Amino acid sequence: MSNEIRQQFLTGERALFMSRGLKIYDTIFDDGESPLKESRDIELWGSMFKWKYPLWYCKHVKAHNCTWFEMARAGVWYTDDILVEDAVIEAPKNFRRCDGVTLRNVQFPNAAETLWSCKNVKLENVHAKGDYLAMNCENVDVDGFTLVGNYSFDGAKNVTIRNAHMLSKDSFWNSENVTVYDSFISGEYLGWNARNLTLVNCTIESLQGLCYIDNLVMKNCKLINTTLAFEYSTVDADITSHVDSVLNPSGGTIKAASIGTLTIEKDKVDPSKTVIVCRDSENGAAP
Repeated sequence: MSNEIRQQFLTGERALFMSRGLKIYDTIFDDGESPLKESRDIELWGSMFKWKYPLWYCKHVKAHNCTWFEMARAGVWYTDDILVEDAVIEAPKNFRRCDGVTLRNVQFPNAAETLWSCKNVKLENVHAKGDYLAMNCENVDVDGFTLVGNYSFDGAKNVTIRNAHMLSKDSFWNSENVTVYDSFISGEYLGWNARNLTLVNCTIESLQGLCYIDNLVMKNCKLINTTLAFEYSTVDADITSHVDSVLNPSGGTIKAASIGTLTIEKDKVDPSKTVIVCRDSENGAAP
């Protein structure tokens, strides 16, 4: 077999099963499951996946300017060392249990249940819409990211995010060692049950967000329309804006311009464990 395939229309199950060292150009994979299953050292340019499970159990894959259509569901599972750039991936449930994933300039119009249990992930200029993105992922580096979808990064570990715009209810639940820089996050119940969540130069909008967190750090952040924050969290927060309400933090320091309603119930938390500092003396914390 030649090591190049150009402008082919391939159908049938496992059309290129266990291929090695192929360069594939302008080719359509249609009506047949698992066309490249168990393949190694594959490069694709301008190709299209129109049916299920195209890249399972593969290693060393590069896909440039390719398209996954809606029926290319569960497209990349159990695959290691894959680069996808300049792509549109319409299919949901993509990228599961992969190790070494780089996605650059990728659009996910239907990202439901995508990037689950993957390790060593790098996202650059990725835009996604869908729930449950990046659940249980580890060692994730994100820069230039837009997400519209709830329950993102549930159970994720060792995550760094920069320059993101996230509309995402229940983000970072059960996560560990997550740091977010220079980003906007809007969504209810942000960060519950997380450990070591750090937010730097971020703007947050959340109902009952940032609760039940072990070691929440906030540096130079704004909390806009954020109520009932910090319940049962240990906090080191430097907030540049007014905070609408704070409820029963477990301990630490909260610095803000002002706090609208501060509720600390002695039968639920020890008030002596939390220091509250309001910089605006005219609009300090209301009991």
